[in-house]
Amino acid sequence: MRLFALPAPVAMSLLVGFLGTFAPMLHAEPGYPPLGVSVKAVQLAPHSYYVPGRAGAASTANEGFMSNAGFVVTPDGVVVFDSLGTPSLAQAMLDEIRKITAAPIRHVIVSHYHADHYYGLQVFKDAGAEIWAHTGARGVIGSEAARLRFEQRKDILAPWVSDALQRFLEPDIWLEGDTDFSLGGIHFKLRHVGPAHSAEDLALFVQGDGVLYTGDLVFKGRVPFVGDADSKLWLAALDKLIQLEPELLVPGHGGASDTPLEDLTLTRDYLRFLRTEMGKAVADLTPFDEAYEAVDWTPYAGMPAFREANRRNAYNTYILMERESLGP
Repeated sequence: MRLFALPAPVAMSLLVGFLGTFAPMLHAEPGYPPLGVSVKAVQLAPHSYYVPGRAGAASTANEGFMSNAGFVVTPDGVVVFDSLGTPSLAQAMLDEIRKITAAPIRHVIVSHYHADHYYGLQVFKDAGAEIWAHTGARGVIGSEAARLRFEQRKDILAPWVSDALQRFLEPDIWLEGDTDFSLGGIHFKLRHVGPAHSAEDLALFVQGDGVLYTGDLVFKGRVPFVGDADSKLWLAALDKLIQLEPELLVPGHGGASDTPLEDLTLTRDYLRFLRTEMGKAVADLTPFDEAYEAVDWTPYAGMPAFREANRRNAYNTYILMERESLGP
């Protein structure tokens, strides 16, 4: 299926036209700092859209706009998947939604609680949305790790992230596992695919449209950030997504894909490579630094984020393989 640009609104009501015309005024109303970056929605299928972030890590230059988010428009309301990395970005995304529909925002689903994916939640909550997240994230808000991340984000993303602006909201509904639901005649499959990139990873499949929103479980055309994830469970999660047979895929970072199986298998093969190489090193009692230098990283060395992520990915996988070698 070919990706196509967001079309001009068709048969819009007078209210939607009004909202589209005065989107900048609506954006300014909550008092969120204005953006220099452009936030635009791209239509992928009859009901499914996404907002593509920029490449690279969060910075003042990109104003924290370095992750993707998505939304699905139905006759009875809108389902939002992730809320971007600042309230200003979320407000710009809401403005984009309002150019398309005046339907209420029903649900906002948090793929996982990393700052670039949920710091905009308050905007959609204020718009009337119900927040859904997986119970694996219980305890994240208010934790020491979350506090340290907030301090880091305030430092690099002022004025868009600050004590005066940012609110941290608990979900309205904690999900225990896989959830199927319908809205406006559109059927959704919400899949718990963690612990992988995080304990609470959720992916959303829009049946009919064939669109899969994966959060950070899949990275398109770049080395994924593995962090402290359990790569063994991550591989099982990727197999679960492959079984959905999506036609289009929206990763947490990078452009949407009309070759989703290629991107799913790229992430899967990278994780397998890490586990194979670091597993051999652990079995041979080879120190990590020596093992890392001995690996031929050529298949991945030219990919975006290799320099930033690969060594840490390999080290964390090495530690994980050591733990696995010790058994339960």
